[in-house]
Amino acid sequence: MPPTADDLAPLARQPWDVVVVGAGPAGSLAAHGCASRGLRVLLVEQRRFPRWKVCGACLSPQALAALDAAGLEHLVEEQGGLPLQQLQLGVAGRVSPIALARGQALSRARFDQALLEEAESAGATVLAGTRAALGANEAGAREVVLRQGAGRQSVRARVVLIAAGLAHRCLDDEPGLHTQIESGSRVGAGCVLPAEAAAVPPGVLQMAVGRGGYVGLVRVESGEINLACALDRDQLRASGGAGPACQQLLMEAGFPPLPELPEGSWQLTPPLSRRTRPLAGHRLLLLGDAAGYVEPFTGEGMGWALTSALAALPLVTRGLRHWDGVIEADWRRRHQQWVERRQGFCRGLALLLRHPWATRSLHRGAARLPALTSSMIEVLQRPALPSPIN
Repeated sequence: MPPTADDLAPLARQPWDVVVVGAGPAGSLAAHGCASRGLRVLLVEQRRFPRWKVCGACLSPQALAALDAAGLEHLVEEQGGLPLQQLQLGVAGRVSPIALARGQALSRARFDQALLEEAESAGATVLAGTRAALGANEAGAREVVLRQGAGRQSVRARVVLIAAGLAHRCLDDEPGLHTQIESGSRVGAGCVLPAEAAAVPPGVLQMAVGRGGYVGLVRVESGEINLACALDRDQLRASGGAGPACQQLLMEAGFPPLPELPEGSWQLTPPLSRRTRPLAGHRLLLLGDAAGYVEPFTGEGMGWALTSALAALPLVTRGLRHWDGVIEADWRRRHQQWVERRQGFCRGLALLLRHPWATRSLHRGAARLPALTSSMIEVLQRPALPSPIN
């Protein structure tokens, strides 16, 4: 069982090699990789699992390849993941079917819980329901301040990995770090609908693209419909909420309206597209959404997160032996090579699809040249993984 508040003091006496803050995909996979290498790992998570969060619930070929590389190729199938075979792309009133390569649909509640358990099974100590903040530099270590209710305790680690998501507050007191939200960044929104609320066949991802954003629907392992979208903030305000805004986008794209949509239990995210700089500091690396995020298109977000965890592992090993500025520079280079370049394609596509002429062109291309549209999706989903030494 995860430790409770009474266990904070004993944790402070442990000589931790790595403290990971955030137990989403990036944090849990990084904790699993470090613990599998025999390191003493503390994984700290503010919330308690299982929990639902706004996400498309699609694991791209990149995400699945990262799990395979970590020795967790069994995880998604064991959790009931549904193979994705087709994208139904709706643009300007026309819905076009596009074949998908390897991909899986799995709820974040199920996926994140399973990945957390794999990290714990590998030897990581999991501390849930706990807030963490980066503390002072010390000789050969970094301080991390843990808070549970009124309880407060400091632990020390030779390397700290921050994977605390979009709206993390754990770096507020770190000098020189700054998160910049991109102008015009959309807001994420999502809900779960009952199985009968939408005619979405298993294995099909429905995506509606419009001027005010886009909406994705997929059936997950429970049979329920997971809905996630990225919405212009003006569209959100003008429509009177996420439900009406998504309804408008679905109908504009050529999908039937969903009567239960406006009354769904909606969650919103902070603005999506952002970047934090620098990506590294003294005995510190930023992973996953905490390092930066752009609007995904067909499930790339979890692929980026898992890839960043794999890319960081060699630098963690180096940092345990000796930390210097070269490691920080190498992390910027590796993150640019394996994450930011892939995000750049989605950033360009998202910006392009904000223009009416671009959505009309996508509409005509899907109708007349389906192979071209399929090739675009293939580029988005083509897996590429960092080597363990480069």
